[in-house]
Amino acid sequence: MPWSSGLGEIRYGFQTILEPMMNCMVLGVLAGLLLSTAAHAESVSVAVAANFTKVAEELAPLFKAETGHDVTYSFGATGQLYTQITQGAPFEVFLAADDVRPTQAVTEGFGVGGSVFTYAIGALALYSTSIDMADGKAVLEAGAFDKIAIADPATAPYGQAATETIAALGLTDAVTPKLVTGENITQTLQFVESGNAELGFVAASQVAGKSGVWIVPANLFEPIRQDAVLLKTGEGNPAATAYVDFLRSDAAVVVIEAAGYLVE
Repeated sequence: MPWSSGLGEIRYGFQTILEPMMNCMVLGVLAGLLLSTAAHAESVSVAVAANFTKVAEELAPLFKAETGHDVTYSFGATGQLYTQITQGAPFEVFLAADDVRPTQAVTEGFGVGGSVFTYAIGALALYSTSIDMADGKAVLEAGAFDKIAIADPATAPYGQAATETIAALGLTDAVTPKLVTGENITQTLQFVESGNAELGFVAASQVAGKSGVWIVPANLFEPIRQDAVLLKTGEGNPAATAYVDFLRSDAAVVVIEAAGYLVE
């Protein structure tokens, strides 16, 4: 056999041995990189006031794109969510609809000190699918309706704002017998849209772009300052701290303001 032919066979033999080895090494490196990326991607569980549902859902993919982390939400009335937190619910961040419970969470040992901040200031709206709401004050004073919906004032800050508005207009005695109370602001909106109540007080963000909306003057109720807090359960989770930081980012603020909230 010619020497050159023998060398060719030797080279071919090494090639057949080395190529699979190199392929395995490349695949191993790629797999290692993927595993490393996955190991750094975490998930955060966030308790969110019901009025902020649409905005939170819009923020989720932006948070994922910016940080690589996932977020799961639990929506409800602020008071109900806080009760769950005190009973050991595994939430790591709390977005309330008031500025009381996040501070209370820190005081009572559930929140991280120094992490409380206002992420949005809400607006209250009176909404109807069947009544002309060009002058909501006149509609309330006329009282030509059978049912008006509000969220439970004991647990939902927007419900408290609704009762303050009714009282400020001097209509408590006239309106109270007609009240239908929702567990949270989402159920309150459902009462109106299902026709179980002709009108109702909801978050302005819930009815942005809809007709039949009267934005309640801000001087009729206490400001709805919505605070967030990092909970002790999320203190060691990079996804939880990343979510708190993200909520204050320019990208998040644009979405929050577009939904009708104010951001300081």
